[in-house]
Amino acid sequence: MDILKLNAISPLADKILEGYNLTDESASPAGILVRSANMAEYAVPSSLLAVARAGAGVNNIPHADYAKQGIVVFNTPGANANAVKEMVICELMLAARNLVEGIVWARSLKGDDVAKQVEKGKKQFVGHEILGKTLCVLGLGAIGRKVAVAANALGMEVVGYDPYLSQAAKAEIPFVTVFDNADAACAAADFVTLHMPATDETRGMINAASLAAMKDGVVIINAARGELVVVDDVKAALASGKVHKYVADFPTAEVNDCDGIIAVPHLGASTEEAEDNCAVMAANELKDYIENGNVVNSVNLPNLKVETKCAHRVTVIAKEGTVLGVEGVSATAKGYTYTIIDSDAPVDVAALNADGIIRVREIR
Repeated sequence: MDILKLNAISPLADKILEGYNLTDESASPAGILVRSANMAEYAVPSSLLAVARAGAGVNNIPHADYAKQGIVVFNTPGANANAVKEMVICELMLAARNLVEGIVWARSLKGDDVAKQVEKGKKQFVGHEILGKTLCVLGLGAIGRKVAVAANALGMEVVGYDPYLSQAAKAEIPFVTVFDNADAACAAADFVTLHMPATDETRGMINAASLAAMKDGVVIINAARGELVVVDDVKAALASGKVHKYVADFPTAEVNDCDGIIAVPHLGASTEEAEDNCAVMAANELKDYIENGNVVNSVNLPNLKVETKCAHRVTVIAKEGTVLGVEGVSATAKGYTYTIIDSDAPVDVAALNADGIIRVREIR
């Protein structure tokens, strides 16, 4: 089977997918490994079973349309969490201590008396310490919780907001004061860091109204999605002094060349370790689905993992509510039902033809 790589992927994936043909070109791949390539215009072949994104965000994949065709889309939540966490902590320091501006200024100095110029001019870059300050973490998923733990270890008070925070996840961060709404959480903070996906509910959540509720001199860090922030509103808040710094991991024409904005060239997950972790997780997801029918970390279809010792396995992707008329283990989510049928005798695949069935696959 071909596994198509739309981007360069860590060679650790090759080891996991040994026996498959990993290629940069294929007209009939069974699976796709992708990082940032935009798949909106990709002509989907009938052979395609699954797409694994080596990263958390899947905005570059039309996953809802793929679900209608019975194609599973995976992501790799948490695989790059430590890399992003470390960058966010770095950005806290950069913004609080005015380090970027100071470094640029120092490099511009000329002459034999640079040391004297530094001592004379460094006062313009006096900053603030983060010890004892309050950090608001918007989105307490895998990355957000790691950021919270690190900030707490550095002596910061931590508050947060996440409407989908489970009790188990909340128990991991007992030192975090969790608010019921984002604006209330932000109002208590000296620093705000964003770790939420771009959805209809979150796009533009940092805007003139939410900024007005924040402390004067707040620092905002966005290592999640550029769409979460209304840049013009942040620029106005920077000009008035309401916002001290905006750090964005998404340089655009809007944020470049603006005083008070630190634009990082999308380096949140750009470490060798994170790229390896994402590739390994994505490769394992593809392999387990192709060979066993198990679905782990799907963003568009139900997740279901079933261990078996039976000789035969058939999987069925169907619209929610479809009656198969055969016994199996099922999971339902996002308007779809995924069923794994295990049997010691061969399964009559031809009998699985009910209305609503999208894809039937005989694995063994």
